[in-house]
Amino acid sequence: MNRSLSNSGSLSPSPPPSRSSPARGSSPRPWLWASLPVLSCLLVSGCGYALVGRGSNLPADVRAVYLKPFDNRTQRAQVEQILTRAIADELVTRQRFSVVADAEQADAELSGAVVGFGVTPVAFDASGRATEYEISITAEVVFKRRGADEVIWRNDRYQFRESYPVEVDSATYFDRETLALEEVAGRFAETMVSDLLEGF
Repeated sequence: MNRSLSNSGSLSPSPPPSRSSPARGSSPRPWLWASLPVLSCLLVSGCGYALVGRGSNLPADVRAVYLKPFDNRTQRAQVEQILTRAIADELVTRQRFSVVADAEQADAELSGAVVGFGVTPVAFDASGRATEYEISITAEVVFKRRGADEVIWRNDRYQFRESYPVEVDSATYFDRETLALEEVAGRFAETMVSDLLEGF
């Protein structure tokens, strides 16, 4: 599957090419080191989120998190349920926080809303039938302390895209949208929780 992720407030551009390591025995060009601080500033200023406490510097006293079920502002039924479940699973897997069912027992709350959902054909066979679709999910996410108006991390337009194939044979055609949505939600949760815990 092909996927892309955007942390900006607009549609994500094509992913930048991967950077290769310098050849063994060679040293990085001086201009590259000089440009790194500027590049970092550009990257951070272009992001659609604010992060307080990056990586291991997240507030040490935030140990229990209440995951509020996401809202759904799209026409796609159940997308918010699938995404909320995927995020809960990822938080449990990371073991950085304990996920509690009672908001009163939590140190912080993670909440959000699915504000965009789309399915677009991206590949076709010789007869013009779609053989591959792309799912895109856009969400607003806020991580804040309980009992205070202190935002620890937020992203007003967190976007994730991934493509999935479909069988075009009329005898065996099966719409994989729901299955693909669950897979995309899992990867969405993985990258989102990574950003929350480790920063951009």
